[in-house]
Amino acid sequence: MQDLKAELAQSVDEAAWDWLVPHAKQDVVIVVTQELDILDVGVAIANDDTLSVQSWISNQQLHKPFPNQLADWNSDQSKRFQALIVQPYVLVQELAA
Repeated sequence: MQDLKAELAQSVDEAAWDWLVPHAKQDVVIVVTQELDILDVGVAIANDDTLSVQSWISNQQLHKPFPNQLADWNSDQSKRFQALIVQPYVLVQELAA
């Protein structure tokens, strides 16, 4: 598991919203709230840890972008995110301004 986490850590990158729009249009963007570590979420998804993932979804810590978030991000495409691809998903976590 440490190897997977180290591998995913190398894949975390900063991205502007305009780079993520094509993925959002394909409905593969998943928002990770600030309470969670994007790497931990990526490892859980890659390992098919359904208990953790379901818990985060239930607590709305992991979700598809809400319509108001999409509207906000589309109006300010300079927004920055941490992004991590865990096929088939693109995990994103909004960076503080």
